[in-house]
Amino acid sequence: MQRFRGQVYLKDGAIKQSDLIDGRHVVEADDDSWHLLVHDEDGTIAGCIRYQAHDVRNLFSRLSVFSTAIAACPQWGPALKQAVHSEVTTAKSLNLPFVEVGGWALAEHVRGTSEALRLGLAAYSLGQLMGGAVGMSTATRRHCSSSILRRMGGESLKYAGVPIPAYYDPQYECEMEILRFYSWSPNPRYTLWVDEIRQSLQQIPVIGSTAWALAAAG
Repeated sequence: MQRFRGQVYLKDGAIKQSDLIDGRHVVEADDDSWHLLVHDEDGTIAGCIRYQAHDVRNLFSRLSVFSTAIAACPQWGPALKQAVHSEVTTAKSLNLPFVEVGGWALAEHVRGTSEALRLGLAAYSLGQLMGGAVGMSTATRRHCSSSILRRMGGESLKYAGVPIPAYYDPQYECEMEILRFYSWSPNPRYTLWVDEIRQSLQQIPVIGSTAWALAAAG
């Protein structure tokens, strides 16, 4: 998965060869997240997305959204912090995890297809399967990724009713948006898709390390 993501990001110009470790795009969140993968008929990975569920009792400083370029902006950084705090408060009030979704990468032949939509909608399905989630995603405008997430039900993160604006990310060299979503309210036109994916997620193979398996069992 990390090699696939690295190849896609490198070809897009989002990262440099020096950003890869043995050909892999590695981020700290990978080890603490679920990863949903789409593969071709031959088993080759064609898409991936990362789903990181945080414990709302101990998460605020660990959120990756605070490492974004806009978080350091004197004008919008404080507004971003308050907007995120509001969403975390919502999660706490509902006794739900707060989720960050990222690491979305698609092979060229999958972009613009129903599989691309299904992979994004799987975040809603997984959230529902786990009892619900308040979520956030830092999404690129490259390949219309943020537009696709909006079509699924994502909305701009807001502070005092004012949307947090799109911003340029010098690390990935592209325009980015921060969107929020609730697992229980996808765009109604995709409700049946979300239901079908939720059912299928209960049947798919789950791969994890020995330590992960012991933690899940215990």
